[in-house]
Formats: sequence, C-alpha cells, structure tokens
Amino acid sequence: MMSIEVKAEAEIQTDWCRCPESLADDAALSAAVIAVHQRLLTETLAADPLLNLALPIEVRALRRIAEWRVLLLLTPWMLARLLFPAQPPPLVLPAGWSAVERTDAAYTVLGPHLHFELFGQAQQAHLGYHAALGHYLLQPLCLNLEPYRDADAVFEQWSEVIRVRDANLEAARRDCPMQREISRRELFRRLGGGVAASDQPLASS
Repeated sequence: MMSIEVKAEAEIQTDWCRCPESLADDAALSAAVIAVHQRLLTETLAADPLLNLALPIEVRALRRIAEWRVLLLLTPWMLARLLFPAQPPPLVLPAGWSAVERTDAAYTVLGPHLHFELFGQAQQAHLGYHAALGHYLLQPLCLNLEPYRDADAVFEQWSEVIRVRDANLEAARRDCPMQREISRRELFRRLGGGVAASDQPLASS
C-alpha cells in the first residue's frame, strides 16, 4: 500500500486543492459532502451488491479542531471520518492525484494511504478528492455495514468503540489529547445533529 511523504512546513505542496470558499460555512460543507455521496450512490455505486440501502447518507459531529474541519460521514458503503484542512497540509500528493488528474478519474473509496503527524499525534488516512470538495483526508471506521438496521445502530456501535478505546487508554495511562478531543465530540453528538441526504438538494457536478 502506498505511503505518502510528509514535507517540511516550508515545502508545503501547492498542488493540494483546498475546499472551495463557498463551503466555508459548516452547513454548506455538510450539504456538499452529502450531495457528492448521494450522486456517487445513484450514479456510480447503484449496482454494488454490498450496499446497505437501509442506511442514509448522513453527516454528524462536524467540528473545527485547530486548522481542520472534521466530520463523521455515514453512507450505505462506509462509516468514515473526513478531514478538511483550512490550509494545504505539508503532504506530497502522489502521481495521478492532482486536482487536474482526478477531475475525470473514477471514484476510489480509499485513495493512497498516508502516514503523517497531525495534532501532535501520528496519524494514518487515505487521500480523497472531488471537484466539489477539493482534497481531503479519509479515515475509514467501518467498511462492513451489512449488520446494521439504521444509522443510530451504526453510531451506537461507534460510540461503544470509543468507550472501549478510551478505557484502554486510561488503563495504559496514555495521554492522547487529540484522540480524546475527537472521541469526546463524536461520543457527545452520536445521536444528534445528523443531516440526512433526504434533507439536502442534489448538487450539480
């Protein structure tokens, strides 16, 4: 699996395409993320037998942490955490992943694998790109959604994962401030503030 180099701050990769200015508002970003994935569902993945169509396309727990906006995205094919930077991060884009090169490229659930440091902690994520969203990072949380009957069941299970992980960290006496902050917000908002695809218009490409 491909790993991406982290560059020094002075060498920030200018090929990174930031989220459009029109999505500076959090509600606008949520609506755009939902619209993009609704279009993927209806136009690209409609015939995928692994879809759990009982699940909506929904954004929850969108929050700002330092220079990033972080959200949970539920779709019929994955639960993932998406991260959108306010400024281009010091990551080298791999060949084939500039905005121009990805404009007409086929959708990839999990793009190139990145190892990097974020919020003072070692992180892993996959690179993503869509013309309506720019480049972003994606951390898959669950790719097998077949057992779940609805969105609340998915988020309740994720909340249990958070509780177990936090208990293990406490038992090991490890201090992970960034992970604790993300977990706290996701746990607190697991059943509230969801924005469903049915509540948003389908954005044009």
